[in-house]
Formats: sequence, C-alpha cells, structure tokens
Amino acid sequence: MRDVIQRQIEVGLDHLKLAVPATDKLAQFVTLMDKWNKAYNLTSVRNAEAMVPRHILDSLVVMPHLEGARFIDVGTGPGLPGLPLAIAMPDSHFTLLDSNGKRTRFMFQAVLELGLKNVEIVNSRVEAYQPEVPFDGVLSRAFASLSDMLRWCAHLPAPDGKFFALKAHLSEDELSEVPKSFKVNKQIQLSDYDTDRTRQMVVLESL
Repeated sequence: MRDVIQRQIEVGLDHLKLAVPATDKLAQFVTLMDKWNKAYNLTSVRNAEAMVPRHILDSLVVMPHLEGARFIDVGTGPGLPGLPLAIAMPDSHFTLLDSNGKRTRFMFQAVLELGLKNVEIVNSRVEAYQPEVPFDGVLSRAFASLSDMLRWCAHLPAPDGKFFALKAHLSEDELSEVPKSFKVNKQIQLSDYDTDRTRQMVVLESL
C-alpha cells in the first residue's frame, strides 16, 4: 500500500513541478495518519489515497513561496502543513503547535517514527505560547480568519517575519478586516492537483 501512496505522491509532485526527494517518508506519514485516524479522528478524510491530494500536495504546494528557515505552524491539527513541509525541507526548522492532546500525541509518534530532527511539537493554545526565539514565518491552514490569526499570533514572528495564511475561500470582507497595523504583502493563487478546491495563500507582515 505504501508503494502505491509513494507513487501517487511522486506523480502529484511532478505535476506541481516540485522537487522533493523524501517521497518515501511522505508516504510513511500518510500511512501513519491513516492508521491513527481510525482511533483518533485526526481528519475527516478517511481514505489514505484521498489524503495525498487533500493533505500532502495541498501542504507542499506552498514551498516555493516560503521565506526564511524557522517556521511555526499554528493550529496544525495532525501536522498540516508543517510535517509534510518539514519532511520536504530538512534544512528548515518547524514548530508545530496545537491545543488538542490527541493530535499532538500523534505528531510526537510520527516525528519519532520518521526520524525528523527539524521539528518541535508544542501542545498549547497559541495565545499562551511564548517562543524563546521568534519565527521567520507563521503558517496557518484552516486555522482562523485573517484578523483572528494576526491578533492571536502577533507575538510570534521576528520583526521582519511574515504570516502565511492558506485559505480555501477568501472574501473581500475578510481582507477588509485585517488590522491597520498589518499589510497584505501578496495574494498567491496556488497550483492545484486533483482537488475540487481553489486555494490561495495570503502573505502578510506588520507595519
């Protein structure tokens, strides 16, 4: 089964024109998530093959647009997009933060089994987490509205750090509610592969 998943990932990455050598570890992560999902309800996607476009490719498509080497993924759930990105970007460091204990237990096990040395797992609410060193990038995927994300995560980035928000649906109303102390740097339409959703990433920074 893992071989089928790995091949599916490789075909998707080729379509997205992304060079990621560690497709074996990405496939292992999918099989782990599928196994744990049966008991822990990590994701509503119940089929391992369906997890590839919805969770793996949907996470990795942001790679060409990230800036920096230290990232925090807030409200990461079972480690999305942080764990696929950590596998694909071994020279960058990822802190994965979630307040749900079941999800963080899964991530600890995944990091152990995958042998990842560039990941830190934090079980906490984002408002309560105070990093020793600020981050180059703050990532969020289906975490909150832009205004809530910026309000709750304002203490996390370095002075020149950026917020990278993955959005399936972005309205003008949501954009208009971005606090005046922040600005929208870019709106990037993300490449799509085998999903029925449009995705974009909004890059923001503080003024």
